[in-house]
Amino acid sequence: MTALLTAAAVLAALLILWCLLLLPRRNHPGWEKLAGVRYAHRGLHERAAGRPENALSAFRAAVERGYGAELDVHLMADGALAVVHDSNLLRVCGREGTVEDLTAADLAGYPLLGSGEAIPLLEDVLALFAGKTPLIIELKAERGNAAALTDAVMDRLRSWRGTYCVESFHPAVLRRLRKKYPQVIRGQLSENFLRRGQDAALPRPVRAVLTLLLTTCFTRPDFIAYNHLDRACPSLRLMKGLYGVHEVGWTIRDPAALEALEREGVTPIFEGFLP
Repeated sequence: MTALLTAAAVLAALLILWCLLLLPRRNHPGWEKLAGVRYAHRGLHERAAGRPENALSAFRAAVERGYGAELDVHLMADGALAVVHDSNLLRVCGREGTVEDLTAADLAGYPLLGSGEAIPLLEDVLALFAGKTPLIIELKAERGNAAALTDAVMDRLRSWRGTYCVESFHPAVLRRLRKKYPQVIRGQLSENFLRRGQDAALPRPVRAVLTLLLTTCFTRPDFIAYNHLDRACPSLRLMKGLYGVHEVGWTIRDPAALEALEREGVTPIFEGFLP
């Protein structure tokens, strides 16, 4: 009996610790302006139509159809902010190059495949969305530049007249936002990093921590942006049930899945179709 009571006490303590580790920020104002919107993943892109991902034409198409947009931001060598998903530009430009090593002037030599458009800068995209539909801005931290990237993005957003939130896979970005920019709605990106082939370069304990959202108590996000295929994650379910945390689902490629998620109150990021 004593052993059973001890085991029960240990389990209860672990459950309490788990709940404390998952404590988000609650009731921060402004989420209602972001909810109820459908967000085009990297803009409303379609390469066959001449609109590559994260191109100005893709973002313009999203605005014209009344969608918000999700976009990705990298910090360049000269302090410019490039809107592009990959750090290595081979996939999107057909030419080797690391965006963190380039300057804004260099981007003319890296046109996006499928249109010849240049990789846009963040201020170019912001100009399209000013006073219009909202943005989900993902910060792509590389080489330990989380603080510098966050500060540069917030400097651009300081005078912008638009609705936005900021998200990142990197907890250091959220820590920076929590410390220096508490007014900004911030989100933790995640998925099941323990699946075969998912970021195998990271140590397994790190992948487990990221999958289970165990940095939450340090970053206190307002929302969790989780791969919708992995949303059975027990930590995400616990956060929604216990704290009512907001959920963003990515990347949705099926209209039926989008509608099902919206019925559950999930804010959708979609691509490949028109909802």
